[in-house]
Amino acid sequence: MKEVLKDLDKAFENRVRLGIMSALVVNEGMDFNALKELLDVTDGNLASHLKSLENSQYIGYKKEFLGRKPNTFYHATTMGIEAFKKHIKAIEQLLSTH
Repeated sequence: MKEVLKDLDKAFENRVRLGIMSALVVNEGMDFNALKELLDVTDGNLASHLKSLENSQYIGYKKEFLGRKPNTFYHATTMGIEAFKKHIKAIEQLLSTH
């Protein structure tokens, strides 16, 4: 059991960060407003969780303009995808032992 627990990643313990990674892993990426709507969070709440995942190098972003409006598009990095899959696998292993 200890071996499985070591594969749980603290970066994904929060519901919002888990939701962000889930969305970014199954999609090629999403913009800020789409993530905000999907997760039903405030701008500030989402921004702080995105920054946390960015600091862990689990997500990256690209800023662009759509017409005259700025748009930030987020994607999961290779490192982030691997860490997320490892985390989910650990959860699955914990669930299958009971």
